[in-house]
Amino acid sequence: MLSNPKPRTPLHTREITFHGFAREDGLWDIEGHLKDYKPTPFVTGETTWQPGEAFHDMWVRLTLNDELVIQDIEVAMDGHPHPECPQAMPPMIGLIGERLGKGWRKTIQTHLGGIAGCTHLRELLNSLATAAFQSIPRALFDPDENKPPLYLGTCKSWDFNGPVVMRIYPQFYRWQDQDKKS
Repeated sequence: MLSNPKPRTPLHTREITFHGFAREDGLWDIEGHLKDYKPTPFVTGETTWQPGEAFHDMWVRLTLNDELVIQDIEVAMDGHPHPECPQAMPPMIGLIGERLGKGWRKTIQTHLGGIAGCTHLRELLNSLATAAFQSIPRALFDPDENKPPLYLGTCKSWDFNGPVVMRIYPQFYRWQDQDKKS
């Protein structure tokens, strides 16, 4: 928990949530929801948003197969500050057939970068991948049993030379990818 802050005035709240679901047809749904709101009235163009009313209220649902390839995508904007904002939704279907994994941020930028997309939808998509990895069993494991799970070597706790890997995955302790050494 953070320490008690100095006296201050609230200005903005952003809530982002992700949910992962196993579907009856064997696919996976990963949903992201982003909401922005202010504690005081907020004006965008001709619209006044009341305190606590979300001026960004956006949803993304990716349907994935076991290989993390996008089978379908659904987008909704229940709240948006400008009438033009929903124009950023149709290009999202360009992600169908793409795979979550290494290079995901570049894939998003390629399909939805700049004025082709929406900053807030891109933000949801960036983190939606990690929610998928947490939701889909074995998503972070290399099918080659002789290679470590994909999350090893990605943070302090999962350091190949560290005590967590030594305890949980001793076969990969001090591991080096032979393909990268050549």
